[in-house]
This record gives sequence, structure tokens and C-alpha cells, in this order.
Amino acid sequence: MSLTKSKGNMYDWVTHMHTHLGGQCPHKCSYCYVQRNRFGVSEKYQGDLRLLENELSVDYGSDKRIFIEHMNDMFANGVKTGWIYRILEHCCKYPDNQYVFQTKNPFNALLFMQHFPKNFLIGTTIETDSADVLYGKTQAPDPIDRFSAMLDWSYLYPKRTFVTIEPIMAFNVATLSGWIRGINPLFVNIGADSKHSELDEPDVEDVKELIRVIQESEIEIRKKINLERIL
Repeated sequence: MSLTKSKGNMYDWVTHMHTHLGGQCPHKCSYCYVQRNRFGVSEKYQGDLRLLENELSVDYGSDKRIFIEHMNDMFANGVKTGWIYRILEHCCKYPDNQYVFQTKNPFNALLFMQHFPKNFLIGTTIETDSADVLYGKTQAPDPIDRFSAMLDWSYLYPKRTFVTIEPIMAFNVATLSGWIRGINPLFVNIGADSKHSELDEPDVEDVKELIRVIQESEIEIRKKINLERIL
């Protein structure tokens, strides 16, 4: 029951991480780093989804950038509304931090936006523009639905959004780059599969072209170290 300092392959721009939810994420992505941990899946993240009441007592202090629910997705279908309100309330008790929320269901997050802490970033994961590429690998909403919801977030909260393309999978350059430019996020994280998940990965030239187009749009790219395997 404490804050975890950011480390390893996690975002290096986040200072701390914290999760209030136990059990398996409802998205059940086959390539999820939580479920493909080389040390085995912790009992904490197995079984039915549940709120870990003691985590609501953690003191967040101030002057931190905290990734909330880094081991789960608090806006996934199946997460109880009351749990989401309580997690957001916990964050709001410590207003002198910045809170980072990442979800594959940004539409659900819109339903709670009035309860967000005053200083936040919200992002989504878009591994590919193709639902076919993701077929059978996840129960998360289709990429186009995530894109559509992030357009709303960017309209309501300009420069408070980000997009993570990780693990990057095969994509259409024109489509995915168009989505990114449409969202116009504060930045884009790009990373590759680190778990030998046998994914349909993109050609190196497609990745380079995507990076070029995004950079031409003056959107910051934050490449993760694991992307070098593809490049």
C-alpha cells in the first residue's frame, strides 16, 4: 500500500505509479505486460476485478506526476461506476500533483470528466488502425472508437491528451497518421513488443514514415527504447 516510483520500461516522464484495482483487466490483451510478466502474474492481478480499499488511503503528497491504474484500466467495461468515482476522489484530495490516465475506452472516461482532478493528462493506446490486426488479441474497443473519443477529449481539453502506439502493429500510414494529426495530442509514445507476443508488426519503412509525418505536424514523439528493435 504505497506509491511506486516509475522505473524500467515504464514512461520516464512519470515520477510515480499507483493502482487501486485488483484482478484481471477486462480487456484481456494477449500481449499485456501485466499478464506476460516473466516472474509470473501476481495474485493481486488475477481473478475477478475488485477495488483494493486500502489503496484509497495512500498519501499522494505533492509535486508528483502519478500514473493512475498502471496495472489495469479504470474505464474498461466491467469496472463499477462507484469504484471510478472513489478513485478520482482520491486523486482530487491531492491537487498539487499531475495525474496521468491511460485507457483503451476513452469514451467511458468522458462520462466522468467533471470529476477529474484539475491537473491531468489523458491518453489512449492505439496499437494499429486495423481491427483485423487486433482480432482475437484483445477485448478492448476497436481502434477507430478510441480515436473518435479522443477527438472529443482534444476538443474539450486541448493539449491535455496523448497517444501511445505500443506495442506497434501493422498499420496504414495514411490512416494512422491522419488519426494522430486529428487528435493533435501533446505527444505520442511509440514502442514495440517486448514480450515475444507473435504480433503482426509493421515494416520499418512504415514506422519511419509515420514518425516523419507526425514530426512534420509538430507533434512531439517520445520513442521508447524497445522501438529500436524494429528500427
